[in-house]
Amino acid sequence: MTVLKTSLRNFLAHKGRMALSAVAVLLSVAFVSGTLVFSDTMNTTFDKLFASVAADVTIQPGKSKDDDASRLTGRPDTLPASLVDKVRAAEGARDVEGVVSSTAVTLVDSKGENVGPTSGAPTIAGNWSSHDLRSFEIASGHEPRGRGDVVVDETTAEKHHLKIGDELRAIAVTGDFTAKISGIAAFKVTNPGAAVVWYDRATAQRELLGKEGVFTHITAESAPGVSDDVLKKRIAEKVGSGYRLQTAAESADASRESMSSFLDVMKYALLGFAGIAFLVGIFLIVNTFSMLVAQRTREIGLMRAIGSSRRQINRSVLVEALLLGVVGSVAGVAAGVGLAVGLMKIMSSVGMDLSTDDLTVRWTTPVIGLTLGVVVTLLAAFVPARRAAKVSPMAALRDAGTPADARSGRVRAVLGLLLTAAGGGLLWLASRATEAGPGSGLLGLGVVLSLLGFVVVGPLLAGGVIRVLGAVVLRVFGPIGRMAERNALRNPRRTGATGAALMIGLALVAGLSVVGSSMVASATEELDRTVGTDFIIQTTNGQPVVPQAEAAVAKTAGLDHITRYKAVATTVTDPHGKAEKNGVVAADPTYATDLRRDTTAGKLADAYGPGAMSVGSEYAADHHVTVGDTLTVDFPGGKRTKLRIAAITSDENNIDRGAMYVSIDTARKYVSAEKMPSLILFAAAKDGQEEAAYQALKKSLKPYPQYQVANQADYKKTLQDQVGQLLNIVYGLLALAIIVAVLGVVNTLALSVVERTREIGLMRAIGLSRRQLRRMIRLESVVIALFGALLGLGLGMGWGVAAQKLLALEGLRVLDIPWPTILAVFAGSALVGLLAALIPAFRAGRLNVLTAIATD
Repeated sequence: MTVLKTSLRNFLAHKGRMALSAVAVLLSVAFVSGTLVFSDTMNTTFDKLFASVAADVTIQPGKSKDDDASRLTGRPDTLPASLVDKVRAAEGARDVEGVVSSTAVTLVDSKGENVGPTSGAPTIAGNWSSHDLRSFEIASGHEPRGRGDVVVDETTAEKHHLKIGDELRAIAVTGDFTAKISGIAAFKVTNPGAAVVWYDRATAQRELLGKEGVFTHITAESAPGVSDDVLKKRIAEKVGSGYRLQTAAESADASRESMSSFLDVMKYALLGFAGIAFLVGIFLIVNTFSMLVAQRTREIGLMRAIGSSRRQINRSVLVEALLLGVVGSVAGVAAGVGLAVGLMKIMSSVGMDLSTDDLTVRWTTPVIGLTLGVVVTLLAAFVPARRAAKVSPMAALRDAGTPADARSGRVRAVLGLLLTAAGGGLLWLASRATEAGPGSGLLGLGVVLSLLGFVVVGPLLAGGVIRVLGAVVLRVFGPIGRMAERNALRNPRRTGATGAALMIGLALVAGLSVVGSSMVASATEELDRTVGTDFIIQTTNGQPVVPQAEAAVAKTAGLDHITRYKAVATTVTDPHGKAEKNGVVAADPTYATDLRRDTTAGKLADAYGPGAMSVGSEYAADHHVTVGDTLTVDFPGGKRTKLRIAAITSDENNIDRGAMYVSIDTARKYVSAEKMPSLILFAAAKDGQEEAAYQALKKSLKPYPQYQVANQADYKKTLQDQVGQLLNIVYGLLALAIIVAVLGVVNTLALSVVERTREIGLMRAIGLSRRQLRRMIRLESVVIALFGALLGLGLGMGWGVAAQKLLALEGLRVLDIPWPTILAVFAGSALVGLLAALIPAFRAGRLNVLTAIATD
């Protein structure tokens, strides 16, 4: 009880000094809790949606779920309408309906704008059925009653200001058709962002599937007293083999599985950044308790002198840490819920609507948040607590401050150098690796060990680095600058820990910047080297080019030629009988000039001849084939042929790496034209007409807003923007760790001011002005921040260079260090240090001189 009272009294006495450490715990716990609440809410939203739209039993075409033929062709697989009667004849089946559903459709409003989602969610078009009433209701207007009617979901209508009577054009591979909005349907559950439209059955069949009398799937409900599994079995007996049947639970599980990879990546990425914030927070907590222990040396010595044991002193400090962890963690869990709501709002702003009605806080979330916050805080306070326990009773006769342990300093230096050397060696080995798999393991271990090495050796580096920074940055400020430098050097361990917190975040920023910049530079270099065409026409969502858009491109003036790029899902069997799924690229012969591919054997032009094909060099090496060998190719629909290898392309290129080429004429012997639409179009302008052809192409494709016309400059800019957006997201998440590190600088300076209260009073008494005092503290903060930035940026660039050398095996051949970004971050670190010192400097300037001198 005495230990608890003492700890509570000390905690409350230093509550201001504990506040920033508590904020660090709060932010870290909030990120973890917010991530868990956000991911649980996403799961709840999709679970409700999948459960509401799944019929008791669903009958689908019998192809495997990983078959991508429908995605490549833009035509969903279908079932004959006669199957509906067979399903209806199963005992216990009721409300049996044939359903049309297609995601290979683009919706365009009367202004010619695409009204589909931009978040990656699908556009779904189908027929209105009674089954839809389980998850939708007509909010206004009426259901589709004929060819000219279409119902649109309420969310899409609101986003694009659509109303009843407006025209909506649908573009599919089967053609274009226009209908007027007859009704607006509202989701009964949260719509996570999809755009949904419904037509009458005949229109949906004819316009989306190309013919009447077929459906994409059939739904059946179970009669009372009949389980879904029993109904599934009975229907299977009626319809026979060749179909895929799923109960409502199985359908929901399959849909959930298709979303799980996306949700898991998001969840674990956010938790990874939370872990970084926790790591940075550890330095802040260690510094806080180390300084508090140092400032209370005489107090602890007196406690030891009057009978307190080492164990009691140790427990007293750990109880303070426990209080800090509990307070910060409880606040963090609450803040995490708010963060989750904020993330939901952000997702809604980019098109994925998430309702707070589905906000899910499982009991495990606060338990995990509290446990992590408390455990991390206790671990961070363990070393300062042990140091406090070693204070002897004689310390009551000395000035505040624990004496340095020279032996531990030497051990720390040796350990830090060994870790750094080991990490650097592993990074070097990773950069020299000949295979990406083993090299990535070396890279990861090298990053961890080099980071730990820099953290441990930081105090040893502080002296030399800060002296250099002081000579460059501080000496221009005269005596004030020299005093700031000496203050930063006074306790290298404290300065090293404070700088290390900032170092971690900036090292990741620098490493990712080098990799991102190298990605753009490598892709740009490869585009310049290999792409010979002037224009590339493709969609942003991977859908095929509809025939009407292809015809519009073909009619465009100023073009020398057009190359059609088609993909066919095939199975290729080598001469040794080894078969594997391999998509074959069917293209016009002009593709050989539009994309310059080096060959290791044969001529690529010969691969476009009758009965011929090409393979990649990696396939040729793995399967021991060469030019002249014959491969057996199974095309969709069961047609099989033998094709002769006429060329082997080098897989040094990233673009179309590993592709197998055949001519369109060869592929059409085995695959119908409607099953083989173009995925991309390449176009070359006539000499001197590049700009005119560029503008003409854009005009030709204006009625088809789903397609982008890009020249090489556009393509490079798109690539740069995509990498830049990804890096900006990562930088935004790393900002949390940097904020925690800045709090560490603030805390270190604030506690340092308290520690030096008497010294400050004496300096003020002998003539140091308030302005000079504040400047001294600001300069001290700046040099500590620059110390952390210098270590972090140097370490991060080392990581980035090693990663680029390893990724060169995968085509990332150009090393590009973004010096403007690196220099901007370094300069920004000085600004961060300046801002971090504002409050401590202000408080120091307000100290009463006489009171400060009297402080003991």
